[in-house]
Amino acid sequence: MKLRFTVSALVPVLAVALLAPAFAQDAQGNAQDWVTPRSENSRLGHGAQRYSLDTLFGALKVAPDQASAKAIEDRIWAIWVASGSDTCNLLMSRVKAATDDKDYDLAIKLLDAIVALKPGYVEAWNQRATVYYLRRDYAHSIADIGEVLAREPRHFGALSGLGMMLQEIGDDKDALEAYRKALAIDPHLDNIADTVKTLAEKVEGRAI
Repeated sequence: MKLRFTVSALVPVLAVALLAPAFAQDAQGNAQDWVTPRSENSRLGHGAQRYSLDTLFGALKVAPDQASAKAIEDRIWAIWVASGSDTCNLLMSRVKAATDDKDYDLAIKLLDAIVALKPGYVEAWNQRATVYYLRRDYAHSIADIGEVLAREPRHFGALSGLGMMLQEIGDDKDALEAYRKALAIDPHLDNIADTVKTLAEKVEGRAI
């Protein structure tokens, strides 16, 4: 994303921000299946998982370079996408297939079922927000991002996606706030710092 970008440029970027787990890699660069948790994560209890996330987010803020931050981001995504349910994993694999086929109605029906089955599963809300966005249903997409952030306020992917969507509909002030929150959590997010600088000048004016 360039310093100044068109509305059309937001479509692939937002999809990446919200659908990042579909393309996650491990530290060695090996592709990770978006519905298959890493073995150690699948054994984590809720308390252990929370400790792991807290530790990872702490490390993310002080990561010395982009490569280190990317490795930590991937570990965070691996925890987020681990549903702990074979049924949810199966349904999520069908969501991906439906989304790839642009069958968004089916994808949303499947995600509705996952949310009903496991309302605490953050990535079900995140994926549904993405599908609603792809359908240009911004109201439902933003509502689902709200559900994501209610469960995981540090979800930098959801915050980045929210900022891009708000910017696309012309709400630059709230977009800037969302971007700043995302950047405070993950200072290494691609291009967000430049976007914040540009939006801050537009919303707040140049510093004298």
